[in-house]
Amino acid sequence: MAGRKVIVVGGGLIGLSIARALTQRGISDVLVLERALLCDGGTGKSSGIVRAHYGVPSIAKLSWNSVPTIEALGSDIGFRQVGYSVIVGDDNAEPLEANIAMQQGLGIETEMIAVDELAARWPYLETSDIAAAAFEHRGGFADATQLGLHFGQVARDNGARIKQRAAVARILTSGDKAVGVELTTGERIEADDVIVAAGWWSKALLAGVGIDFPCDAYRSELLIVDAGEPLTDLPVISDLVSLQYCRIEGSGQFLVGNSDHDAPENKFVDPDHYSNVASEASIEKYGEKVMHRFPGFPDPGVTHTYAGVYDVPPDWNPVIQPLAEIQGLTLCAGFAGHGFKMSPAVGDLVAELLLEGDSTDPDIPAADFRLERFAEGKPLRSLHPYVGAGEMR
Repeated sequence: MAGRKVIVVGGGLIGLSIARALTQRGISDVLVLERALLCDGGTGKSSGIVRAHYGVPSIAKLSWNSVPTIEALGSDIGFRQVGYSVIVGDDNAEPLEANIAMQQGLGIETEMIAVDELAARWPYLETSDIAAAAFEHRGGFADATQLGLHFGQVARDNGARIKQRAAVARILTSGDKAVGVELTTGERIEADDVIVAAGWWSKALLAGVGIDFPCDAYRSELLIVDAGEPLTDLPVISDLVSLQYCRIEGSGQFLVGNSDHDAPENKFVDPDHYSNVASEASIEKYGEKVMHRFPGFPDPGVTHTYAGVYDVPPDWNPVIQPLAEIQGLTLCAGFAGHGFKMSPAVGDLVAELLLEGDSTDPDIPAADFRLERFAEGKPLRSLHPYVGAGEMR
């Protein structure tokens, strides 16, 4: 095992977590290849929210299994354990209760709470249209880039090598076996295993070896709002009534993201060329949502905006699988903006699949993350979906 050569394509949070997990299990000959700079793709645009609230049990458990790592790193990755809340209207009260019961059955520490209790934690909150609320006390937010760089440092300490500005042009094969990669410079690097964790760019790399990975680049805009007075450590809110999510930012501003993913095809973009600022229409739309939910802000205003891109498969859930078509080729991509919170456990899962052949957690069946599910018409879906919330799960 010590002589096994592994290439990880992608130096974002997921690729670096995989490298960390492999080296911790004794594979020291790991090379991470990053096309630009570490964590400057999707990782650098992450909202960094920590939560295990998902309607897909295996996704919820991956996120929950990652919480101890995030807690242990604490302030080193900017973790603020302010709690995570979900609020819903009448039409989603039953799905919320069902999801909370399912998550509790997995051992996740989450609960339904009275709307008045949440309002006591959030003094600015408008509650008239909130029918039910849930709360994860161990949730919050952290810095995705810092977590990714931590994984990279652990991997290096255990013998891995990391090359930046080393874009992979194609995967090299011999028959039905992956044997390495070729960089855009023409350099060829041999390996026993190639792991593609390149987010949006994974699709093109797999197409080069005849594998269809349905994955689109979805542009998502974020706003930074100043409330007009400093904000304290308030809980993260996932607002499935107004379809937005919100958390404090820095020393007291407010980050607002979109949870309305209706007609996503209208937001598919070229991940190498897209606007990094929110449109005027989006600023107005998001601003109305913020003003409705937080009418107590004394003097709110948008300070700046930015945009990121999700790697989105048809069911908005990742593929994590050694691919059957080509021996030695593994895909780990398609996290649709949710990779941060489950990244520690995802790295561990990939290491388990490569070294042991299966997941070691019965609540995380490897079959959930097969690429073949799309061709078979068996998407990975929430057991209790929220009406109107698109793929928020």
